[in-house]
Amino acid sequence: MIPRYSLPEMAALFSDERRFELWLEVELLAVEAWAELGVVPRDHARACRERAPKVDGAFVQAVLERERVTDHDVAAFVDVVQAAVGAPEGNWIHHGLTSSDVVDTALCATLSEAADLLLEALDELIATLRRRALEHAGTPMLGRTHGMHAEPTTFGTKLALYCLQALRDRDRLRAARRNVAVGKLSGAVGTYSNIDPAVERHVCAALGLRPVPATQVISRDRHAEYLYACAAVGTTIEAISLEIRHLQRSEVAEVEEPFGAGQKGSSAMPHKRNPITAERLCGLARVLRGYALAGLEDVALWHERDISHSSVERIVLPDASLAAYYALRRATRLVDGLVVRSERMLENLTEGSYGLVFSQPVLLSLVAAGLSRDEAYRIVQRDARRAYEERRPLRRVLEEDPAVPEALGRSGHDLAEVLDGAFDLDRALRHAHRTIDTMEESFK
Repeated sequence: MIPRYSLPEMAALFSDERRFELWLEVELLAVEAWAELGVVPRDHARACRERAPKVDGAFVQAVLERERVTDHDVAAFVDVVQAAVGAPEGNWIHHGLTSSDVVDTALCATLSEAADLLLEALDELIATLRRRALEHAGTPMLGRTHGMHAEPTTFGTKLALYCLQALRDRDRLRAARRNVAVGKLSGAVGTYSNIDPAVERHVCAALGLRPVPATQVISRDRHAEYLYACAAVGTTIEAISLEIRHLQRSEVAEVEEPFGAGQKGSSAMPHKRNPITAERLCGLARVLRGYALAGLEDVALWHERDISHSSVERIVLPDASLAAYYALRRATRLVDGLVVRSERMLENLTEGSYGLVFSQPVLLSLVAAGLSRDEAYRIVQRDARRAYEERRPLRRVLEEDPAVPEALGRSGHDLAEVLDGAFDLDRALRHAHRTIDTMEESFK
């Protein structure tokens, strides 16, 4: 991942230093497990731990230089570690192991830590969405379908629905973390032919992992599930961001991204305040979905293993973790600082829609007054179109339409009373709290 979208706490997990630290810990724990079994002398295992090299920039460089000879990263790593420990003790490093025992177990430990960071960041986004949903539970606004005015809703309802979706993302991410927090030290094709299962149990327990059956590699559906969870988080953030982009358009102007002191929206047009954060987050969601597809492509390997997945994972697993973490942090900041223009929302709802958002209750009132549904529909449809074209309130057009008072008069209904009820905003939103209530139930 490019530095622009790499936050330090996540980037540290995927550094060369951290990767080699975990490889070394797997190797040392395995030697100590062999010592517990009586295969490796205890003083040799102690010497391996005490004389193990410090993993720093110099160590990383030494491994990379050795890899130019071996053309194999784990073999190069083992050579450097054994040289640092010295013979004969160092000869026990990598005893009975295959490369994937070390790499896969360490990788799963890293992904578990990455998932913990993602969950922490997701919790903050959820809390922010919840807080702002409660803040705007009673803020009326236009609901839109197909990009067109539909019926009234509240901004709090919109945010509560996003909060509920983020809660489902948390369930998915927790499941992915559970399924990727595994390890294997079972040898070349997973049959423990040259290693005791007790070694696997010891190493996994020390790393907080669960030992699982495997071929030479841990099944890649686990990694694909992790990538999907990252993509799902990104897609939820995209849904929020896309809505903000639409609502920030000049002709809508109902919300606005936070705009910092000294910030410039355009190099050419000083008046611009562009939704750049929301646009950036929409773009990163596309990348995350691509990584999920790559992860699914990695599941099917030849026989007990090949390495076609390896080159993919060196890119997509770190980058997906970094992109998802960056997106979560930025999305939280975006929602937290979002400027909500409630007056503009109400203006668009009442004046900007000409009252067309109340067409359905008018239709239902006419049906209740005795008109057939089709007859009532045609009357309201005709008057709604006239109101829109003439830019006049729908209620006034209905009052002027002889067919409306005539129809209501036949059934003994008062025109003003019927229209008062149909155009009542409080009536339209009387059940909107149910979404907020459902969100709140999720936190109990």
